[in-house]
Amino acid sequence: MTPMHPSRQTRPTGRRRALAGTVTATLLAITVALTGCGATGAPSDAATSGSTPATTSSAGGSGTGATSASPDVTASADASEAPALDLPDPASIEGPSTAEAVAEILPIENPQTPELPVTVTDHDGQDVTIESADRILALDLYGTFSDIVTGLGLGDRLVGRTSSDTSSAMADLPLVTSSGHDLNAEAILSLRPTVVLADTTLGPPEVYDQLRSAGITLVMFDPDRSLETNEDMMVQVARALGVPEAGEALVERYDAEMETAQARIEALVPDDEADLVSAAILYVRGTAGIFFVMGSDSGGDVVESVGALNAAEQAGITGTKPANAEALAALNPDVILVMADGLESTGGLTGLLERPGVTQTAAGQKQRIVDVPDGQLMSYGPQTPQALVALAEAVYNPEGAR
Repeated sequence: MTPMHPSRQTRPTGRRRALAGTVTATLLAITVALTGCGATGAPSDAATSGSTPATTSSAGGSGTGATSASPDVTASADASEAPALDLPDPASIEGPSTAEAVAEILPIENPQTPELPVTVTDHDGQDVTIESADRILALDLYGTFSDIVTGLGLGDRLVGRTSSDTSSAMADLPLVTSSGHDLNAEAILSLRPTVVLADTTLGPPEVYDQLRSAGITLVMFDPDRSLETNEDMMVQVARALGVPEAGEALVERYDAEMETAQARIEALVPDDEADLVSAAILYVRGTAGIFFVMGSDSGGDVVESVGALNAAEQAGITGTKPANAEALAALNPDVILVMADGLESTGGLTGLLERPGVTQTAAGQKQRIVDVPDGQLMSYGPQTPQALVALAEAVYNPEGAR
């Protein structure tokens, strides 16, 4: 039996605390928030980390303003070879910006043919034997698994998609989610998948029981996402699909891109900690009451990975809290990060600024709102390096200065 939890040592990916802090997305809290969305607009077409480049749009639409130009992170990681950046004083930046959507993921060179059967122990403690990877279905809230499958060179074996899978390569695949992110058991069974990769970020749980009862091979994974576990996630998916060498190759490419991304981010971030901006992630959907602060342990730590101060941590906010005027006053971030679809659903920049308490924050007063493709803000996988660079550019270099 091949264990799914290899004892690999995760390599460090940054020199300063703000870049090396844990970047954990506690998906339980986010899933609770999504469950309450209802008709007000769950992110049914969330852009993933393998999405097409974003275009600049005016305030009030799906984007907030200038789109940051994110560099190719496959270039040399030696920041000393790059010219010095002519960056603005972070305190002087005003107005909204949009984080560029990263390009669609490319498969590794010379992908491996699956060597099956293989038996793994999944996150539920089940010993699962995978006999075929001919028809793969990847199910999670952010499209991470489909990105990994594509990166491993097995994208042509995907037979369906969730509403989070929006890459052009998957556009014609049947949709297996409905009402936002609810799994449709009948749609899944009709595709006759030979293996389903999933976690608990999509539900309802009864669907997974139905799949097991129908004899579908189901491999469950840890729903938590972090930089520390990102490499292991890729390795685990690769092992479950019988392509362990491809998994190692994908991790090697990821490591090289992460090193380059870290160099780029460090070039963007001020050397003096006093010049760092504080940032907070707000989850918003529609014009009703769906408005939350993502606390320091529920996705808010992502700001640390791009060299910003975690406003939620500074305010002692954990979990997912209602973003009322009192909570926003405690946060008082310099920059507010929101998901692009959520911003559009609430009436764009104008609608967000009309929310109680927003204009009383430093970010609201300067309209320092950064919108990010939905899946890209909280997703992890092979393209995390590109996603982090795009966010750092939008925070510290919104005009794309070089």
